[in-house]
Amino acid sequence: MEKIKALKCKECGKEYPVEPIHVCEFCFGPLEIEYDYDYIKSIISREKIENGPKSLWRYVDLLPVDNPTVGLSAGFTPLIKAEKLGEKLGLKNLYIKDDSVNHPTLSFKDRVVAVALSKAKEFGFDTAACASTGNLANSVAANAAASGMNCYVFIPANLETNKIIGSLVFNPTVVAVEGNYDDVNRLSSEVANEFGWAFVNINVRPFYSEGSKTLAFEVAEQLGWKAPDAVVAPLASGSLYTKIWKGFNELRTVGLISDNPPRMYGAQASGCSPIYKAFKEGRDWIKPEKPDTIAKSIAIGNPADGPYAVKVAKESNGDMEIATNEEIIEGIKLLAETEGIFTETAGGTTIAVLKKFAEMGAFDPEEVVVAYITGNGYKTMEVLEGHLNTPIHIKPSLHEFKEKVIGEKVAK
Repeated sequence: MEKIKALKCKECGKEYPVEPIHVCEFCFGPLEIEYDYDYIKSIISREKIENGPKSLWRYVDLLPVDNPTVGLSAGFTPLIKAEKLGEKLGLKNLYIKDDSVNHPTLSFKDRVVAVALSKAKEFGFDTAACASTGNLANSVAANAAASGMNCYVFIPANLETNKIIGSLVFNPTVVAVEGNYDDVNRLSSEVANEFGWAFVNINVRPFYSEGSKTLAFEVAEQLGWKAPDAVVAPLASGSLYTKIWKGFNELRTVGLISDNPPRMYGAQASGCSPIYKAFKEGRDWIKPEKPDTIAKSIAIGNPADGPYAVKVAKESNGDMEIATNEEIIEGIKLLAETEGIFTETAGGTTIAVLKKFAEMGAFDPEEVVVAYITGNGYKTMEVLEGHLNTPIHIKPSLHEFKEKVIGEKVAK
């Protein structure tokens, strides 16, 4: 691949051939794609992208795949001007990047899986696998089924029922592990070494993580080839957050935008906030913690990209905040009631933190601010039980409708 030079360790800089490996054998640092940006600059253009497919693959020149074969309709989700929510928060140019409608499984994971499995097939793998808090399992199962791959997904046993069903329906082998995500991930690493499957977020991780960059590419294009002033994104492993930053920087490097990249604001749940704590305490290392939050999709107690997320927040002049379970639920409801978008708990965390930063005065009212909504609320409906109004039960009677619903006193 002319556009890729090598895999490069993010810690020591040692380079490796483009193979399904993810850890430096010298210092055990994570590997990342090293692109030839001069070459990419010579072949890419706004016009070429705009004439490309209505999917994330319109940006194939900036992705580590030659011939996309998986997730051909993933990505290119709406960027919505959030007028009502913006009015409540005092922001005149607030946008929602809505990956709750992504294809095929209604989360941003459809992006990273499209890239990971396309690359896995280029490498010759026939079995896809993952360690997941739910959304990734759904996407790997769906895309493996569509592309004819065998599939194993590993999840925490206490995952939300709808997310478990959302994987089982595609008929993969679902392995429910007694423990949290970090326990699942450790077991999956052992299985990956033993069986040599394409674990999208382990041995194929350098390629998989690049899919998140398309969230930056799309926003810039949808804003008329401009970068926003600030973005708010959820923090789980830290990969999504860092790749959005990388994406805006890449667009500038290859000449597709001229703006500086945005300030990066991160959102974590208070019951699992190791990246937030490291940032606030001025640490460049992460202290693992045991998750205890309703936001299970971002409940990663030992986040692999945590230190890099801390670095991005500092470099971008950004910030991080946390949200309690109650604030997460209110965030879900606020987005639904103002913009008609039903997000899951990760999105509720993002909106709750967006609200906090707006109230702190972190954004100028005229600035362009983008909040990333990464998953669909129909996957985590149970968290809202007891927090919503209940139906008004009546008999099939106009009299009773007027009295009980409208509140009219009707003469009998």
